[in-house]
Amino acid sequence: MQELARSGCSNEHGEKMRKNFVSPRIVLVTIAAILILVVLVLGTIYTVPAGSVGVVTRWSAVNRVVQPGLGLKWPLAESIVQMDVRTQKDQVEAAAASKDLQHVTSTIAVNYHLDGRYAVQVYQNVGTNYQDILIAPAIQNIFKATTAGYTAEELITRREEVRIKAEGTLKDQLAVYHVIVENFNIVNFDFSAEFNAAIEAKQVAQQQVETAKQKLAQAQVDAETAKAQAQGQADAQAALKNTGALSPEYLQYLALTKWDGHLPVVTGGATPFIDVSQFAPK
Repeated sequence: MQELARSGCSNEHGEKMRKNFVSPRIVLVTIAAILILVVLVLGTIYTVPAGSVGVVTRWSAVNRVVQPGLGLKWPLAESIVQMDVRTQKDQVEAAAASKDLQHVTSTIAVNYHLDGRYAVQVYQNVGTNYQDILIAPAIQNIFKATTAGYTAEELITRREEVRIKAEGTLKDQLAVYHVIVENFNIVNFDFSAEFNAAIEAKQVAQQQVETAKQKLAQAQVDAETAKAQAQGQADAQAALKNTGALSPEYLQYLALTKWDGHLPVVTGGATPFIDVSQFAPK
């Protein structure tokens, strides 16, 4: 009886153990299900940073545009492509020929941004690398077309006019693709060594011409001054002569004002430099 009782207890304990035992397969399936659920939940949440817009694609087809912030989407089916709408800078080295066939190179800097309202169209028609596809080639083409209308010298002297014309053309061309040009800057113009030498020689020649003109003008002024002084002196002498004021006494007075204090050296009888007898008391 005792053995039967023990046997029954053992059977009950084994049954409880079998009921409490969990299969490893069930554990793995449960863990996998939890992980899938977490992934699905996280997949429904997206964030778009400030300064960007998000293009939502559903099964690779463009669906809509979302603004910066936190949002929800269909997991697995939808994905977010971020497109920057902040001001960007593109600097391009451009080469062209001027109207007088001088080789010109320049560094062009352009500030622009994408119009976020049309991010879907840009993504569909151009893609996320629209900078390389649109901006750089447009700058090259417009620089060539603009510089061809000016001589090399005019590119320097009318630089601001060239810049404004190129900027307007670039704005019109990129507006079609919903890219807004903010400003267009010509950082520098570079020409061949021969042209630079010719410009320097021309500037030297112009400076020499200006110097010669100044000297000629000064000589004319000096000549007119001397002529006026001579005429004035002649007029004064004529006036003195006509009025009888040019007396011997006055002439001697003038000689005294010009005398340096040294008597002339003579070897024989000569007329005295100053007749002092006339000053003696009578």
